[in-house]
Amino acid sequence: MKQADKQLILLGMPSIHAGAWRYPGAEPGFHSSFAHMAWFARMLEQARFDGLFLPDTLAMRAAPLEVLARGHSAVTLDPLTLLPALAAVTEHLGLIGTASTTYNEPYMLARRLASLDLISAGRAGWNLVTSSNPNEAANFGAEQHMEHAERYRRAREFVDVMDGLWGSWEHDAFTHDVENGVYFDAAKLHVLDHQGAHFAVKGPLNIARPPQGRPVIVQAGASEAGRQIAAETAELVFTYQTDLISARQFHNDMQSRATAAHRTQRLKIIPAVFVVLGNSLAQAQEKRAALDLLVDAPSSLATLSIALGHDISGYDPAGQLPPIPDSNASKSGRDRVVQLARREQLSIAALARRICGYQGLEMVGTASMVAEQMELWLDTGAADGFNVMFSHLPGGVTEFAEQVVPLLQARGLLRQEYRGATFRDNLGL
Repeated sequence: MKQADKQLILLGMPSIHAGAWRYPGAEPGFHSSFAHMAWFARMLEQARFDGLFLPDTLAMRAAPLEVLARGHSAVTLDPLTLLPALAAVTEHLGLIGTASTTYNEPYMLARRLASLDLISAGRAGWNLVTSSNPNEAANFGAEQHMEHAERYRRAREFVDVMDGLWGSWEHDAFTHDVENGVYFDAAKLHVLDHQGAHFAVKGPLNIARPPQGRPVIVQAGASEAGRQIAAETAELVFTYQTDLISARQFHNDMQSRATAAHRTQRLKIIPAVFVVLGNSLAQAQEKRAALDLLVDAPSSLATLSIALGHDISGYDPAGQLPPIPDSNASKSGRDRVVQLARREQLSIAALARRICGYQGLEMVGTASMVAEQMELWLDTGAADGFNVMFSHLPGGVTEFAEQVVPLLQARGLLRQEYRGATFRDNLGL
């Protein structure tokens, strides 16, 4: 059996593959249905996953409406509205919501996340993002998207303010002394009075101290700025490495950065992985190919333009990707796409179809093959766990729960039962 500290962290998220909603047996409106998302959360909990992760964006992507109309990513539920409702139908599952530091204010977000932590009895998580979609600016009265470096400077101060607000109350501040009429000990309330480059926030937070002290903070550190803020603030770090060597390098780099930032907590590195299961490798590969064939060609080209931060509609789809200039979109995302195109010598059309499907780490094969790969990544120090995307919903998560989870449990890689009281406890933080 594996030691507890060598068990996998498993998070689950809805599939972002552009063809997933069209796959036979898939529920097309899954992402926008509370009933389906509640079922999904309960299924993850029954499979003893650590948490549910909900990505989010605050605008539709920059594409013609006829292109947007052919994909399922145009609409979704707001994570911080959905997660409190999911807290009521689960007992142990961590609940991670994405929220932007560019288009939110720290007081309001700190209050909402503290509320989620209280409602869920200590199961809240926050995926810190700076908004890579430039279309978000127009929804918040801005003429243009904030520059990449400035977004990260704002985000760093944002986290400091959030931490200060979550520390408004000491853990034993609320005495609830009925006999003497004292609800809380005033000496254990702290006023933040923050004055910074981006925010002026007096505080204190007018909500009780969160059970976890602060929600678990998650960040997808990939660019230089992203890695640094993740090392300084996050506890879970999402990543998109596709091979063991680069994943180990990333893992080591993040731990070194955290040490340099005087962090005592070891970061948990969680690659995203797209899992496609079959009764044989050939069957799983056929399933993966069938998913990709369901991706709409014009939509995939529009998605590639967004990923690159550069309009590629004027290029020959059969040709190779030309040099791509810098943009104000996600730098790490653009670099991953360019590297993929160069590494596999993909045409623009083939690259677009891959990007619109899924271009990161994938585990395609039998349940035994997937379990073996997950164990290898854990044992070689490439990952502490995975953020799992399923081939389609609801079938994909059911297959994983019934086929892969028992193998992981038999190998001692995954808990049989939850032991911690909070999300942070179950993660070993």
